[in-house]
Amino acid sequence: MKTSRRAALALAAASLLAATAAHAETWPARPIRLVVPFPAGGGTDIIARELTNKLTSYGYNFVVDNKPGSGGNLGVDAAAKAAPDGYTLVLGQTSNLAINPTLYTKLPYDPLKDLTPISLVATSPLVVVAGTATPYKTLADVVKTAKAKPDSINYASSGNGTVAHLAMESFQKAAGIKLTHIPYKGAAQGVTDVISGQVQLYVSSVPTLLPHIKSGKMHALALTSLQRASDLPQVPTVAESGYKGFEAITWFGIAGPAGLPKEIVAKLNADINKALQDPALKQKLSGQGADVQGSSAADFAKLIRDDIPRWGKLVKDSGAKVD
Repeated sequence: MKTSRRAALALAAASLLAATAAHAETWPARPIRLVVPFPAGGGTDIIARELTNKLTSYGYNFVVDNKPGSGGNLGVDAAAKAAPDGYTLVLGQTSNLAINPTLYTKLPYDPLKDLTPISLVATSPLVVVAGTATPYKTLADVVKTAKAKPDSINYASSGNGTVAHLAMESFQKAAGIKLTHIPYKGAAQGVTDVISGQVQLYVSSVPTLLPHIKSGKMHALALTSLQRASDLPQVPTVAESGYKGFEAITWFGIAGPAGLPKEIVAKLNADINKALQDPALKQKLSGQGADVQGSSAADFAKLIRDDIPRWGKLVKDSGAKVD
């Protein structure tokens, strides 16, 4: 009896191992949903679509699912609560993975516990732009007017507590000025109001605003990175404009639900990093103002861990809070 029981257990274990191996070998056997927690047309969406287009040549089939709302929380939460089978992923970024844990009093997910980091994809500076109907051609123009007339200048961002909002809060403190913040529900939604002149300034990722800068519908005043952007070589950084050391960039990375099998994480990480080395993809993302990165899963996890307290301090200093 004991021998038969051992044999049965051994057979069950072998079957489980075989099934696991088969799953690893055949994955992905169906389309993968990549959740983008922001509306279509924004910087995160553009990066997601360019990356997934390239990954199709490696045998993947992706469906991009734009799920905006609550500062990106709805989309990230949907991915965090999905089955850890490799068929639901999310393109998270600084706001919803590093800022929102402090910004929101009740976050429905914990980035450190409920997600499996897979790979950093890209980073992008923010760009401060002014509508062509305004008199502002440089950052110094904005500072001069704001000092003479506090709160007379408004600026838009994609929401309270976003990288753009916190970057501008930090800049106002450095410059000793006060601007009026107008939060929108997505990066793409404030563009029309800036172009029409209803909003004076806009702060967002370069991929979102670059086409409008190139078309002449917006004036680019400054970049929030330490280095100038290759696609905007004429635009100075905030640091070059007299605020030494000022930096605020946003990053984008792929993650899945907690408990994602190591084999799937390893395959995705390898293929994403391979895709990011493709010259055509690099050129496309660079043309959108994004700097291709790539990383190990462990390094991306460390970035999230390190950035939560760093951005958390800025959230607390700004007094921003969302319930």
